[in-house]
Amino acid sequence: MATIQIDRLLETTVRRNASDLHLAVGRPPTLRLHGHLRELQTKTLDAEDTMSLMKSITPDRIQQEFEETGSGDFGFAYGDEARFRVSIFKQKGYCSLVLRKIPNKLMTFEQIGLPAMAEQICRRPRGIFLVTGPTGSGKTTTLACMINWINESFDRHIITMEDPIEYYHPHKKSIVVQREVGVDVPNFAEAIRRALRQDPDVLLVGEMRDLATIGAAITAAETGHLVFGTLHTNGAASTINRVIDAFPTDAQEQIRVQLANNLIAVLSQTLCPRSDQEGRVAAYEFMYVTPSIQNLIRDNKTFRIDSDIQTGKKYGMQLLDDHLWQLFQAGKISAEEAVDKSKVPGSMVDRLTKAGVGVDVEDEYPEAGEAEAAAAGGGSAKPGAPGGAQSDAEKQAQIAANRARMQAAAGKK
Repeated sequence: MATIQIDRLLETTVRRNASDLHLAVGRPPTLRLHGHLRELQTKTLDAEDTMSLMKSITPDRIQQEFEETGSGDFGFAYGDEARFRVSIFKQKGYCSLVLRKIPNKLMTFEQIGLPAMAEQICRRPRGIFLVTGPTGSGKTTTLACMINWINESFDRHIITMEDPIEYYHPHKKSIVVQREVGVDVPNFAEAIRRALRQDPDVLLVGEMRDLATIGAAITAAETGHLVFGTLHTNGAASTINRVIDAFPTDAQEQIRVQLANNLIAVLSQTLCPRSDQEGRVAAYEFMYVTPSIQNLIRDNKTFRIDSDIQTGKKYGMQLLDDHLWQLFQAGKISAEEAVDKSKVPGSMVDRLTKAGVGVDVEDEYPEAGEAEAAAAGGGSAKPGAPGGAQSDAEKQAQIAANRARMQAAAGKK
């Protein structure tokens, strides 16, 4: 019974092109469809339902891990239609599952809107390229497309280290070896260390989550390999700071030099629900490391990087807020979404106001002008301003208060 039910749920997920399937006690099965949660018209799940559904798809090894630690992660194929990355976990003593759909068909650079420099990055013989963003922002898909392009274009030895393996890459012109952390190798750092003895050309590190992994990835790039990695950061400057801050204070100077010499580019992305049609569109911040940016990294002046990005358009560089603004002007996302996802909400409201979108800046963003000036000049806004030391709660309160008026303006677009 459970197997039939899970098959039907997976089929519905694939057919409706949902990104995730949520199974939790006390609620019907729920899909994440174009960024929003949508309940299926089925029975409300109880504890027995979620446990039987979990057991019907979970390997014995992961079930044992679930019993011992209260959680587990794995991937599995649903026929030829899709793969799923599954996270099982206990909450309030009950079993819950979240299944992320991994499409079998990879998109092209143009289809996902990657910068033109992406192809040149894939041609590089050495260096490190970082893709960053929050969970569910499409980092894995972006990297899978780049690995697939290398696989189809060059004879390389590609080694991926993932937890778990999501996209499967068949051998094409390249040899693709995919190692799953926890199954094929104990951790990312060990996987990178071993990979350096396996004649690699390209390394993909699924998640640079700790000091050992970050250090090993930088070393791999320094020793003459092309390394792709991901971080959960927002923006190019914060990504560099996150990497450097992971190291002890006495090692940070050396890491700045290593990073400046080996970093190729940083791509920060987020997914936005579209306002013109169903689906989502990616908004990017792209930084290509020029000699000027190398010097800023070495000199610990990352706060000036945004200015270099603004003047580096010939390299395809752009700030996240600039791309969000372009998407809004093209009618692809709502004004509300542009403010929600922007790094400097006050500056975005200023732009919308100047464009004739009715926003009461004095009420919602009293220091929006200062935030815009600070973002442009590399200075800091006053505490509480959208560009300064504003808490998440304050930001969310401002966004929520602004939604009603922004929605009407977005509809006109």
